[in-house]
Amino acid sequence: MAMSGEKKTVLQLVSVVFVMGGLAWASIPFYNWFCSVTGFGGVTQVAESGSGEILDQTVTIRFDASLDRNMPWQFKPVVREMELRIGETALAFYEAYNPTDRPVAGSASYNVTPYAAGGFFNKIQCFCFDEQLLQPGERVMMPVSFFVDPEIVTDRDAKYVHTITLSYTFYETDLPEGYAALEQVQKTNMN
Repeated sequence: MAMSGEKKTVLQLVSVVFVMGGLAWASIPFYNWFCSVTGFGGVTQVAESGSGEILDQTVTIRFDASLDRNMPWQFKPVVREMELRIGETALAFYEAYNPTDRPVAGSASYNVTPYAAGGFFNKIQCFCFDEQLLQPGERVMMPVSFFVDPEIVTDRDAKYVHTITLSYTFYETDLPEGYAALEQVQKTNMN
């Protein structure tokens, strides 16, 4: 039994809708994977340990900090700039302070510029990997351990990079589940 032209067209249109929906659903994870693999858009890499090779060439790393307009913390790099040999593991600190009278949780987004350096900037450990929680009046030093992959010197675009800026922006997040419930009980007991 042959399908009529109208039924065939409807079936094709429904198929197109399902395919487009599937592509839309997969686009964000695919884009995130692509950026993390290639360093596109200044996305950095994550490494288990430092580089096995350290070059004589140096690179200047600049540190930048900002806050979402609703984030009540104060946040800044301890040192604004450092020079290190390519491949050398470095440790930098950012300082965060919660001047409010309430606990505030935050999460940091990050990138590096120029974007060509993203695929070669490797973080070993970073405060940005986890949500941070600061108590009222608490001031903390947040470390980031990193290195610049020696392969940067042979990359067609990145080999001309001599200064890399590492930028973080903190956003307020909801308090952890158990912590938020505890805070609510404390408020209730105070009234």
